[in-house]
Amino acid sequence: MKLHRGRLIDHVQLRARDFPATAKFYRAILGTLEFPLLADDDWHIACDELCIDALGENESEATHVHLAFEARDRETVRLFHQAGLAAGGRDNGKPGERSYHPGYYAAFLFDPDGNNIEAVFHGPAPRSAASVEIDIGDQPS
Repeated sequence: MKLHRGRLIDHVQLRARDFPATAKFYRAILGTLEFPLLADDDWHIACDELCIDALGENESEATHVHLAFEARDRETVRLFHQAGLAAGGRDNGKPGERSYHPGYYAAFLFDPDGNNIEAVFHGPAPRSAASVEIDIGDQPS
């Protein structure tokens, strides 16, 4: 079995106050970005390095982070924003150019728990690799 992982972050975990609403939001935006869900059930979803689950029995607060997903082009950023709004997200910045660097095109949404979720296209540029491949087959127990 081979896993494909990003290069900087091993994983990000979000705790959702209202898991059904949060799961609906992430299924919608991750679908536009064409990231497959690795887990999807009544208490958690997982996609690449992202895991979202329901608050535990002794937890009362959802997490609050800024999470940015890389988009393949400007149209994907627009689709991400539309899908997120339709799935219960709130606008935090319509699709458009940002001043961070030339070609930075992004959109921002608040998810149902108030996390600032972004899709960004950095402009046309070659990538050194699509992902890091990790071969986890035949690992000793």
